[in-house]
Amino acid sequence: MAKTIRSSGHEALRVALVAARKRAGLTQAELAIRLKCHQSFVARVESGQRRIDVIELVILARALEVDASRILETAEQATDMNHQI
Repeated sequence: MAKTIRSSGHEALRVALVAARKRAGLTQAELAIRLKCHQSFVARVESGQRRIDVIELVILARALEVDASRILETAEQATDMNHQI
């Protein structure tokens, strides 16, 4: 079973989320407040220590006021066509 964490697609997703947060002018702590979670959750997602599922992506995108499909597209483009689950 191939790991998806730290894969090229996961890295692209992580970078896209960090960029979206910075474009929104938010700190990790401010995003955490919007998400009603701990700042450490945001830090783990942004550092690549934690994967996020599709629903979490939607919630993150809403909190960042960005289109989730655009972030997903970034990850899709970066994911190797031969990567297996």
